[in-house]
Amino acid sequence: MMTHAYQEIYLSKAQSALGDAFHYAVNACDIPGEDFVKLFVISSVSKRMENGEPAYLSGKSGIEIAREIVEETKRQELNIEPEENFNRSKEYWIGWAVAYYQWYSGRKYSDIFKVISYESLENMYYTLHEADITKFADIVDSHMREYFSETNLKRIRTTYGISQAELSKRSGVSLRSIQMYEQRNKNINKASAETLYNLAKTLGCTIEDLLEKII
Repeated sequence: MMTHAYQEIYLSKAQSALGDAFHYAVNACDIPGEDFVKLFVISSVSKRMENGEPAYLSGKSGIEIAREIVEETKRQELNIEPEENFNRSKEYWIGWAVAYYQWYSGRKYSDIFKVISYESLENMYYTLHEADITKFADIVDSHMREYFSETNLKRIRTTYGISQAELSKRSGVSLRSIQMYEQRNKNINKASAETLYNLAKTLGCTIEDLLEKII
């Protein structure tokens, strides 16, 4: 069962806010979509939306969000008045759809945009903007799973039905190390023999089962 990023009651407003932010930044302020994505991802705004802070999900307008992103990352003020947006623009749909997927998956915006470029989202608009949003989520999810394929350690651990914390407690391997192995921030193939032995013994598998194939 997938854990959503925050309560669903905030979802609609969060989608509208991010949609309006993209529409305003690209169409009113002439910021290229790819550039706005980069600013959004490195800003604290994206982290606060990921963390489900109500002030950023439903307390701020899209215009306020876009202005805050640019002011924080570029130290520039966006004073351009927003135009009336009666129809969903392509840019609005991109922000709206990505906000839905982030809520649906609980993934970081930085990871989402690492896998799905702004250009790819523009191309998706033409075939998906009138489809049910769950179709968009399914397509993005397949790309995400392909890009961030599970490590053997995570696959075996989840199959075994044990949390990272419990595995750490039973094996004596630090929780941080387990997290880093599963996120591929540390190469499990270079782990000490003792670490591999303790993990394998705890999970009831062989050391070879935990090692990653070099492609």
